[in-house]
Amino acid sequence: MSESQDPLRSLFKEAAATGQSRARSAPLSFITERAEQVRRRRILALAVGVCLVFSGTGAAVAALLPDSTSTTVPATTPSTPRPSPVSSLPSSPRTSPPPMGSPSPGQGTSGTAATPTHSQSDPPR
Repeated sequence: MSESQDPLRSLFKEAAATGQSRARSAPLSFITERAEQVRRRRILALAVGVCLVFSGTGAAVAALLPDSTSTTVPATTPSTPRPSPVSSLPSSPRTSPPPMGSPSPGQGTSGTAATPTHSQSDPPR
């Protein structure tokens, strides 16, 4: 068969001619809208990438730095003793505590003796 009489070839040429006659370019507004969408997606991807890099760097730095919230003891003990808070207070006129059964100053007597809730001689276990 010769190429000029091939029915399939003539159908393809007819379809191409019809397509070319009906073809038109896309409107400018459609093209600019698509370009704006692509630009927004690229900016969003860049922003997400930057956030991931900064958060990963921050996590790595936090993991590598020593924990500063723990309390540390000094390497050596001080050579001079610290004054105790009790000795720095002014001395009171009373030198011994009141007996266990007597009320403290400023409290009235109710007629019943106060019972201690725990023993003074035994330490708690």
